[in-house]
Amino acid sequence: MLTYRFRAFLAVLLSAGALFLVADRAAAAAAPSAPTDLHVTSISPTSVTVAWTAPPGGPVAYSLTYWPAFGDVGYSQRVGDVTTATVTSGIGPNGQYQFNVQAIDADGHSSTASNTLVVVTPANTTGDMTAPTAPGNLTLTGVSPAGAQLTWTASTDDVELTGYYVYLFDGWYVSRYLGTTTGTSFTAPILSTQTGMIRYYVRAHDAAGNLSIASNQVSTTATPPTPPATQCKVAYKTTSEWPGGFVTEVKLTNTATTAVNGWSLVLSLGGDQRVTSSWAAKWAQSGSTVTVTNETWNATIQPGADLTLGLVGTYAKSNAPATTAALNGTACTLA
Repeated sequence: MLTYRFRAFLAVLLSAGALFLVADRAAAAAAPSAPTDLHVTSISPTSVTVAWTAPPGGPVAYSLTYWPAFGDVGYSQRVGDVTTATVTSGIGPNGQYQFNVQAIDADGHSSTASNTLVVVTPANTTGDMTAPTAPGNLTLTGVSPAGAQLTWTASTDDVELTGYYVYLFDGWYVSRYLGTTTGTSFTAPILSTQTGMIRYYVRAHDAAGNLSIASNQVSTTATPPTPPATQCKVAYKTTSEWPGGFVTEVKLTNTATTAVNGWSLVLSLGGDQRVTSSWAAKWAQSGSTVTVTNETWNATIQPGADLTLGLVGTYAKSNAPATTAALNGTACTLA
């Protein structure tokens, strides 16, 4: 039988628990409603302005969160009692970002998140700033020693659609450019460095350099092929450098016993360089990856022969040399 003193003590504990439960329920009930209709009002290569509809109840502040696609670093910006905000930190040309916003009341309670908004920034500040539509229904149709066979539904553009870039994503924070095509199919190489789950996605590009929002991702598990013997050598040498600019010579040597007829050299740059022109080769750049391809007059490289091409460009923080090089999909020795 419980003593009177113990029954009284138990009653106090039960009362305290009830009070805590009531307080927790009151705190939950006090959380503001989520903002609605999050949308873009202005956009540039380096900034995004969004707006939303305030929930009832008069929140005193908002927390705006955004994540770059295919990365593991997010950003958060707290603003006051407003319904619009401009963000610039972490925003760059042709970037894809996912936004949401939460309301915060005077007691610090946060609402659930608003609708999710996906935004892609333009390549330029003037001219055609409208991105193509995203490629649709990316499908993996098969895997062979040649690579993963990908197909998708065509994008559209308001001016001129020029093709598609194909990427590999490691699922965490590294997105790697694999190649470009003007059609709606591509055989993506399975690189010797790939292990486990392999993910692919596609972005359309237009004549002005704008990139679309990424397609859906497709994935497969494949055994990486045995790396072929190195049959090329690349010497990457900066011949001139000044604050914010550089000139680099790239010497490509065919160390194989057969001639190379038509070549594509992929360089992974070690800094934040942006190539602006070249000589003795055509060039294209996506992120830190630069792809240089032959001109008609230097498409053939005989065994033991070499050729020299040049790159001119700009950089903001680092002009570090290339870290990897591959000729027609085969890794080269990098000097």
